[in-house]
Order: sequence, then structure tokens, then C-alpha cells
Amino acid sequence: MDLDVFVTAHGAEWDRLDTLLHRKRRLTGAEADELVALYQRTTTHLSLLLSSAPDPALTSRLTSLVARARSTVTGARKASWRDAARFFTAAFPAAVYRLRHWWIPTAILSTAVAALIGWWIAAHPEVQAAIGAQEDLRNMTRPGGEYETYYSSHPAASFAAQVWTNNAQAVALCLVLGAFAGLPVLWVLFQNMLNLGVGIGLMSSAGRLDTFLGLILPHGLLELTAVFVAAGIGLRLGWTLIDPGHRTRRTALAEEGRSALGVAIGLAAVLFVSGVLEGFVTPSGLPTWARIGIGIAAELAFLLYVYVLGGRAVRAGAIGDVDLTDREATVPTAA
Repeated sequence: MDLDVFVTAHGAEWDRLDTLLHRKRRLTGAEADELVALYQRTTTHLSLLLSSAPDPALTSRLTSLVARARSTVTGARKASWRDAARFFTAAFPAAVYRLRHWWIPTAILSTAVAALIGWWIAAHPEVQAAIGAQEDLRNMTRPGGEYETYYSSHPAASFAAQVWTNNAQAVALCLVLGAFAGLPVLWVLFQNMLNLGVGIGLMSSAGRLDTFLGLILPHGLLELTAVFVAAGIGLRLGWTLIDPGHRTRRTALAEEGRSALGVAIGLAAVLFVSGVLEGFVTPSGLPTWARIGIGIAAELAFLLYVYVLGGRAVRAGAIGDVDLTDREATVPTAA
């Protein structure tokens, strides 16, 4: 491409587009139509320039023109309460529902791993000895020991906030690290299951597994579900890097990445509920059956939320990504 000829042929159109964009008064109907046509042509010119002769100065000028023109054509858009409502009633549950084939197997396999670790520790005293001294383990598992007092060691409000922060970080790690082919997600998930398995094994060996489950289930069902959802979606994001399907790798990663970001925001709200349960319900004086019942109710409410609202949104065409009008415009690849 001869840049001088290209600029001579189309420079007047770019200047006219720039003039229309700087127009202070409201554009007439004819001027608005002209602006849209010039915007489309300039977008094509930018595409040709990038593919044939990417001159930095000219590319920068046309990129700025196209960005300003797109903002003028589409109009500035402000977030509203309606957007927040749409996110929690459609986008977030749709993303979780759509990827259920990733996080449900993740949940099943992870739970099996935690149970296996717990059995291994409970059945092998030498493994328990490797974890800690016998006196230390006894102090942890005895009635009124560290496992029980942990949940009431701080004021409920500050404890709930601390738990929410820690769990939100773990969920964010699963989603962010998914971009690295998903492998770091497996490590984060294993660490969580190892901690759970150690608790199961040690309390089981002390004959107090029922007490441990009474402490972990009220908040743990919802908390672990959030971790499993994050891990499953993180693994899906990693798999997208390997197999983007019918989409280009860049487009696939952009769509799945935006969806994962939305899931991270939604799971923060889920983990807030879990943190409240862990701070106020788990250490409460309620009977064990009542505390576990509250945990089961919270878990069932989340699953119904995902399957009812999410399933409905997916059937309506939602995928958990942002609205089509809010996505980056696709630049034409041919004149």
C-alpha cells in the first residue's frame, strides 16, 4: 500500500469526520447519517492500514477517530440499578448454570479427594504423628479444643469479615489463574481439600466427626460450592486457551474472561452470605440440627437460584457475558 496515495484518497473523509465530531450544536439528520457512514468507512480504512501498512502515526490518528466516532454513534451509557438487577437475575446465574458441567464434576471429585484424605489420616496413626505432636493434636480435637473455639475466637462481625476476605481471595485466585491453562487452579483446589481432609481425619480419629460436621456444614456447604464454581469456571477458562472451539482464541478468551469476571463479582455476594453464616450461625448456641438445617437451606436456595433463574436466562440466549451493545466493536477485515 502506498501511504501517500491512501492518505490523499481518504484524507478529506477523515477531516470531515473530525469536523462532525467537534460540532458543538446538535447534528441534523443528514449530518448524523453522514457521520455514521464516515465512521464505517474510517473503520474499514483502519483495518486495511493495520493489515497492510501499519504506520504508527496514521494508525494512532484513525484509532482515535474511530473510538470517538463510535462513542458518538452509540452514545454514552451509564450504569444503573437496572444493570445490577439484570446481573443478579440473569447474567450471573446464567454463567454459573451454563458452566455447570465443569463445576459439578469438580465438586464431586474434590469432595471425594477430601474424604479420601480424611480416611487415610484417620486410619493411619503414623500419618497423624507426622502432622503434629500427639499432645497438640489432642488439644485441637478435644471438647472445647481449637477446632471448636476457632469459630468463636473473635467477635462475630469481624470474624465474618475476615472469613469473607479470605474466601474471596481464594475464589479470585481460581478464576484469575484459570488463564494459565488451569493448572494453578488444581493446586489451589487441592490445598482447600487438604485442609478439609485433615480436619475430617483428625476429628474422626478422636471419635468426634459428628461434632466437626456440625461445625463445618452450616457455612461450609455454601462456601465450598462457591469455591467449586470458581475452580470449575477457572478450569473452563484454561481449557478455552487450549481449545477455543469455533471462535478465535482471542474472542473466546475475551468472552469467557468477561464471564469469569462477572462470576467473581457474584460469588463475592455468595461468600458474604457464607461469611455471615460462619460468623453468626456456626458458633451460635442453636442445636446442631438447626445450624445444619440453616446451612442446607442456604445451599438449596443458591442451587435453585442458579437452576431456575440461570436456566431461564440461558434458554433465552444469555451466556453470562456483557450485553452485545457493550462489547467491543468488531473491526471489519475487508473493504
